[in-house]
Amino acid sequence: MNWSWFHTLGSPKKFYYLSLKWERFLLSFGALFLGSGLVWGLGFAPEDYLQGNSFRIIYIHVPAAVIAQSFYVAMGVAAFVQIVWRMKLAPIALRGFATVGALMAALALITGAIWGKPTWGTWWQWDARITSVLILLIMYLGIIAIHNTYLERQLSDRLSAVIALVGLINLPIIKYSVDWWNTLHQPATFTLTEQPKMPSEMWLPLLLSFIGLYIVALAIVFIRMQTHILEREKKTRWVRDEVNDGV
Repeated sequence: MNWSWFHTLGSPKKFYYLSLKWERFLLSFGALFLGSGLVWGLGFAPEDYLQGNSFRIIYIHVPAAVIAQSFYVAMGVAAFVQIVWRMKLAPIALRGFATVGALMAALALITGAIWGKPTWGTWWQWDARITSVLILLIMYLGIIAIHNTYLERQLSDRLSAVIALVGLINLPIIKYSVDWWNTLHQPATFTLTEQPKMPSEMWLPLLLSFIGLYIVALAIVFIRMQTHILEREKKTRWVRDEVNDGV
């Protein structure tokens, strides 16, 4: 099997210019999907027969929660690649996913609290899933803090990679917490293996919102990675040329 594409993509310079080409397209395409999903879901989808209009927070809450978890998986993959193959792009990707993943985890918790007030009668409940998502946010913030605290880059890269791998243990807990324990949190609204439990006019805008937010979040990761690449490669000739061209 030819793995040349893997090593090519692992080059900070190659990734920088490749991501620049895709950045605007991803932002535009993602914004179109996200805007369509939110307008449809918040303005035109029918009310829930039990929760009324309060359920509409789902069009932000669920995509943010899923992205927060999937970005941590991506961060774990980057950590594994960093430790095993020592690719220069891996710690850069880890930092990029950490920043945006923390934002998504915080958004999931905030929107969950807003949803919980009319549904459960409280802003916060030490529910198994809510608590495990809070731990996810803390793991994200811990990795960000390591990169901002330790001046020795190799040390901060190694520490953050180890923590990212250890934190993967939390992901099955988030996913299966509603099955393992008796919690207030409802089960998954829909999965890839089961028929949706809500009508199409409610889950289709949710799907659009998820795709749109995912693409926008990924584009922001690319932008963050571009910044980190310029910072790490600032002594190289191609970065100096890039900076001079931008002046």
